[in-house]
Parts: sequence; structure tokens; C-alpha cells
Amino acid sequence: MPVPAAQHAKRKGRWLIHLFPLPALLVYVLFVIYPIFSAFRYSLYEWKGLTQGAFIGLVNFVKLFGIEPYNSMFWNAFRHNLVYFAVEMVVQNGLAFLLAFILYRKVRGAGFLKTVYFFPRLLSVIVVGFLWKLMLNPNYGALNTILAKLGLAQWAKPWLGDPDTALVAIILVNCWFGLGFAVLIFLAGLQAIPEEVVEAARIDGASGLTLTRKIIVPMCMPAITIMTVLTFIQSFEAFELVYAMQGSMGEPFYSTDTMSVYFYRLAFGSSGGGDTVSIGLGSALAVVIFFIVASVSAAFLYVMRRKEVQH
Repeated sequence: MPVPAAQHAKRKGRWLIHLFPLPALLVYVLFVIYPIFSAFRYSLYEWKGLTQGAFIGLVNFVKLFGIEPYNSMFWNAFRHNLVYFAVEMVVQNGLAFLLAFILYRKVRGAGFLKTVYFFPRLLSVIVVGFLWKLMLNPNYGALNTILAKLGLAQWAKPWLGDPDTALVAIILVNCWFGLGFAVLIFLAGLQAIPEEVVEAARIDGASGLTLTRKIIVPMCMPAITIMTVLTFIQSFEAFELVYAMQGSMGEPFYSTDTMSVYFYRLAFGSSGGGDTVSIGLGSALAVVIFFIVASVSAAFLYVMRRKEVQH
């Protein structure tokens, strides 16, 4: 029995709809999937400059984790990434949730405040890095100048030149840069909470911190999960801001080094250990970063999804 023309056209239309994602999928495979597999393959070979040599298996990984100075520099950078994540979770996400909660309570000027909070996100990371580098300059920077005007000259420091303050300064700049995005994510999560649930809790006597802890935070867990995972990924891939403010050497004395910055040095410049370009070691480090980010993010999602409240 012949298929009616209208039904045939409908089936053809369905097939065409399935073809629409192909360009995006092709771009994703070309610029994400292929580089991941290429990095893993490159990490298994010896490299002489930009020339691929003999297959050496896991030697690059052994060198990265077991031979000085590569292992000490890796763990130094890894610790800095952990600090990056911890400070961002407490400062950026903690402050963002507080501000989102204030906006959720429909304060006057909420629309203007949303714009103000999100404005830094509109700037390029490189531009933000150079602007804050100027403001933190120990000689003519705005921060030390303001401290001197307030009679707090003893608090003035070479913020990016002191190993004790350089990393924290960069992380706080990153918190300022990412605050608006986190506010919007948390605000979206808060606004998704059914109003009748909150009202029912108030009728039952819940208020203040009890209402927030027992009702609002658990029901906002999807947004908290998203921001936790995004913060972890961003923290362990931190590169642009560190590079813009301190260059590729993680100065001073590698106190601002991160795994992505160390990867850049290994793959494209001085490794800090006396070598020049080491594509094999750089690829091995890239694979390690990928597995850390992928595995921990998946674990975060699994654990935190179980804490979400369905409504």
C-alpha cells in the first residue's frame, strides 16, 4: 500500500530535524573530543621539540609524578587549585547566595542591582586581569593609594609581589569577576521554589534561619549543585586571569602557579625545570587535569543530586 504524500513529507521533515544538530556536533567533536584523544596519544610518545619520537608508554606520567622538579611543581600547582576552589566556594558562592536571597525577597532596585552585579562578567578576563594588576600596583595602584588616604598606609603591600598574598589576590579578583553569574544562577534556583511551599512552611511556624535551612536551601539544591560543579571546573582550569596578572611562570616564586599554567609552560615554553618545550609531559598533564575534572565533577553531581528535593 503506497504511503500518502503528506505522511511521506512528515517523515522526511522528521529526518531533517535530526540533521540540525550535526554542525554543532561536528564542531564539538573537532574542538573538544579530538583534542582530548590527541592529548592522550601524544602523552604516550617521546618528543624531540615538535617532532614525535618513539612510543614510550606511561613514561611521561611517571616523570610527571615521580621525578624532580616535575612532581614537586605539579603538587604545588595542585594545592593552589584546591585553594582556588575553596576560596571561591566560600567567598564567591557564599556572597552570591546571600545577594541572590536579598534579591529574591524583592528589595527595591532589584533590577538595577542585577545589572550591577553582572556587569564585570561582560568584560574580557584578560582586560579584568590587566585592570586589577594596575589597581594592585604597589607604587601607584588604587588600593594602596586608598589605604594611604584612609591613614592605613601600614596595610599597603606589594599584593602581587608577595608570595603570601599574590594567590589570594588573584582568587578574590576572580570572585569579583564571577559574582554576577553566580547570583543569577542562585536567583533562578530561588525563584523556582513554589511560593505555596514557602507559605505552608510559614503557616507551620517556620521563619528566619529555620525556614532558610529547612526549606529554601534544600529546594535550591539544583542551583547549588550547578554552581559547585561549575566552580570546581573553573578553579581547576584557572589560566587566563593568572596569566594576565602574573604571566606564565606563576610568579612570585611559583606562588600563583596552577595546573593549567604549568601545562602551558610544559607544552609551549619553559618547564621551569631546565627544559624548553615538552609536548609529551604537557599532554600527560592535560590528561591528568581532564580526569581530575571529569571524575570529581561526576562525583559531585552524584552526591549532590541525591540531596536534591523534588517538588
